[in-house]
Amino acid sequence: MPDAIDGASGPGTPGAASSGVNDSGAAAQVPVPESPPRRAGLQLGLLIVNQLLAGIGVATGMALAAILVADLTGVTALGGLSQSASVFGAAIAAIPLARIAVRSGRHVALAMGYASSAVGAVLIVVAASTGVVPVVFLGLAAFGAGTAAGLQARFAATEVAAPGFEARSMSLVLWATTIGSVAGPLLSSTGDELGQAAGLPALVGPFVLSGAVFATATLIAAAVLRLPRAGRLVADTSTSGSSERVRSWPAFRAAFRDPRGRLAILAIVCAHTVMVGVMVMTPVHMTGHGVPIAMVGVVISIHILGMYAASPLMGWLVDRIGAPRVIALGGAILLVATLIGIFAPGDSLVLIPVALGLLGLGWSASLIGGSTLLTKSVEPASRVALQGATDAAMNVAAAASAALSGLVLGLAGFAGVNLVAMVVLVPLVLAGVAMARQARRRRSA
Repeated sequence: MPDAIDGASGPGTPGAASSGVNDSGAAAQVPVPESPPRRAGLQLGLLIVNQLLAGIGVATGMALAAILVADLTGVTALGGLSQSASVFGAAIAAIPLARIAVRSGRHVALAMGYASSAVGAVLIVVAASTGVVPVVFLGLAAFGAGTAAGLQARFAATEVAAPGFEARSMSLVLWATTIGSVAGPLLSSTGDELGQAAGLPALVGPFVLSGAVFATATLIAAAVLRLPRAGRLVADTSTSGSSERVRSWPAFRAAFRDPRGRLAILAIVCAHTVMVGVMVMTPVHMTGHGVPIAMVGVVISIHILGMYAASPLMGWLVDRIGAPRVIALGGAILLVATLIGIFAPGDSLVLIPVALGLLGLGWSASLIGGSTLLTKSVEPASRVALQGATDAAMNVAAAASAALSGLVLGLAGFAGVNLVAMVVLVPLVLAGVAMARQARRRRSA
């Protein structure tokens, strides 16, 4: 199957940019990836802007969501469920957004995801102001659709990229999240002050700001962004419209039976599950050992930088050495991170930041490598359906990980949380070994 990206031969896309023959008719040299044409570059730029806005929108609200829920309920332990509600909402939204991408275009799906987050922010503001706690969790679930849209944007980036630039384009879109994730928490205090000045309860104002940011992202996606309709890649096998139906779980099961597809899926799901499970319990672990909140914030910032700041490097590596090798690198980094976490003292301001930084870096390599391999390991007819199902699976697993990691922390401490994370990586290691064996058999055949 060609490695060209979705829709590479459409108008304004780079599919015909390189012919392999020069003007004199002589054979061309080894092809070198060309830069995306202007239109594709503009769409990639708009994707990056929207990803930055989505990062700000998510981080501004979620930075204080756990504290808001704990204050509203009076139960500190329920604060952790705010993250679970948001991640579960992202899981629920993943497949419907994939269906919309098939039928109406990626930009419509992104607009719907951002709009859902804006509505979720409004629900949170109204419910928190009136003390209706269950609706706060409903709003947080709707808020998670913005995360699902942000994840879908990484696949959209490959669809406007020149051949050979797919992973780098994906990594640039993810990299924009760095700015949003860093700026969001800084804007939380400003949003809180503005909200209280407007008569809103404490900790509600940041969600007003998040709603405004997501509304802006919705307008950009709906009015300016124009991306390929993913459904045009589906084989036209029927005149009844069934060719546009996204059958996500059959595509997921079929891909999982193939060694390449299995490695791609496990790289995404396992890495995300490990990252969320360890990350959400790190602040609880550190504060329980007397580490100041300010230092906990620094450690989480280091973790976020590990997740996103190096993504262009990971994209470059995928395009240069291949997705399976980058997945192997990511798995190895995650193993080292969890091993450090097992032995790091709870008040260590050296080992824990190193472990969390490596945790983010391993996630970055695994997600970019796995997402690229996922895109290239299946036929176009199954691609979008598989992407949606995989994102749903990774978010369901992460939601369960976030909910259960608190129980593991209470029973076995932070070392137990990291030990469980190492066990989660075992299927990924086995899939990598199986694919390596298959590759050796093919070479010897």
